[in-house]
Amino acid sequence: MNYVIGEMRRASTFLASTLRYRTIKRLTNGGPDSAGETIFALSSGQGKCGVAVIRVSGPASALALRALTGSRQSFPTPRKAFLRNIIHPHSEEMLDRGLVLWFPGPRSFTGEDSAELHIHGGPAVINGVLEALGSLPSLRPAEAGEFTRRAFHAGKLDLTEVEGLGDLIHAETEAQRRQALRQMAGDLGRLYHDWSQRLTRCLAHVEAFIDFSEDELIEDGVLNQVDESLSQLVGEIEGHLSDERKGERLRSGVQVVIAGATNAGKSSLLNLLCQRPAAIVSPVAGTTRDVVETCVDIGGFPILLSDTAGLRDTQDTVEIEGVRRARERVQQADLALVVVDSSQLPRDPRHVAASLGGQLAEVLSGQASQRCLLVLNKSDLLSEEQSRGIQSALRESGDLPQACLLSCHTDSGVNGFLSVLKNAVQILCGDPLVGGPSLTQARHRAHLLECVRSLAQYRQYRDLDLALAAEGVRLALIGLGRITGRVGAEEILDIIFRDFCIGK
Repeated sequence: MNYVIGEMRRASTFLASTLRYRTIKRLTNGGPDSAGETIFALSSGQGKCGVAVIRVSGPASALALRALTGSRQSFPTPRKAFLRNIIHPHSEEMLDRGLVLWFPGPRSFTGEDSAELHIHGGPAVINGVLEALGSLPSLRPAEAGEFTRRAFHAGKLDLTEVEGLGDLIHAETEAQRRQALRQMAGDLGRLYHDWSQRLTRCLAHVEAFIDFSEDELIEDGVLNQVDESLSQLVGEIEGHLSDERKGERLRSGVQVVIAGATNAGKSSLLNLLCQRPAAIVSPVAGTTRDVVETCVDIGGFPILLSDTAGLRDTQDTVEIEGVRRARERVQQADLALVVVDSSQLPRDPRHVAASLGGQLAEVLSGQASQRCLLVLNKSDLLSEEQSRGIQSALRESGDLPQACLLSCHTDSGVNGFLSVLKNAVQILCGDPLVGGPSLTQARHRAHLLECVRSLAQYRQYRDLDLALAAEGVRLALIGLGRITGRVGAEEILDIIFRDFCIGK
């Protein structure tokens, strides 16, 4: 009787485990069932262009391709370009002459039968071909992102690769392109997949220990191996998280704020960096009252540059609000460019460092000086003696951040400043091609933190209640699965039987 009860308990445990994992899989991999539908859309950019690409995907792709190229022409060989007349399927009017390509599934972007029409990019041609495809009863226009969604559901891409593709499409600088290409190539997905596999193995071993340890079917030391593996994994995840948000910063742009006293040349510096009159420049103090933002590319790195109101005591209500916004933006900045009118510095070099320190304290309001660069503007108004004295004071001072002496009016010293700015931004973003793949999304960070917290639950309950400890590992696996979009129940059961040969 005890034997029968034990067998029933094990069977019910396995059934419950299988149902839990299938629920996980449905929650993480579920999506709209669009199987059987054939979709089409313009896959190249909008507007007039030399060539436009229209993509068709779904089971009726071959019929659509044959309908638009005519039954008398031979069907294209897979993955080879053929020059064909593009005709309307009903009126048989010639719409264009272009290249057609046929990609039978599963060897296509979406994993389905797919076709591409490379036609001339005039609006009339594009609209005519799209209207012809829409006239076919088995086709419908694709929704936004639907081709990529189908690629994901077909297992061609995981969610990290989908996000990398989106980042590549929107990349505006060289560094962003490199990071997006690396993610789209699967570097980040492979890292998370490796962690998922290790977690899956650990969970399988814990589940097996719970179900079969009483029958001595599990070898000694299994839980100790799980402890060691999970401890190492937590260290790797925490190391991945402690990247100072470099990948996220590179993806969204470095927040650089220009701040300082009135009439120091902040707006002139903004215009100089973006090479256009983005902000009004005036000798009247307090001209800039709101935050003026513009995006610039500095050495291949994206920067969201903000010019702010000059910091001073004022009775003007609008200017008071501008000063408040300026201080708030400095607090939020990744890097502050503190602009100082060098012609107003003390003539005695011995007092220059103290003066700059006071102005820094006023602008930064207690923020670390390592997050800023000193920009000593209006060097064209200095005598040679004054310039040498300031540079000597900067070299001798060990408390000031890196400083650049320049003139926005004459462009003197600008190249040196741009080099210093590029180096500072590169440190903030890192090199996307060096080291492990970068953490690029706040979504990834949230799930990884959830994963670390769940593994802490395993350590907390490991010696108290192994079922609760296993739940912590399971939640950690769900967290990783939500990043890539893949969690499989069968994998865990396969490991249980493969590693322990239970029942042979």
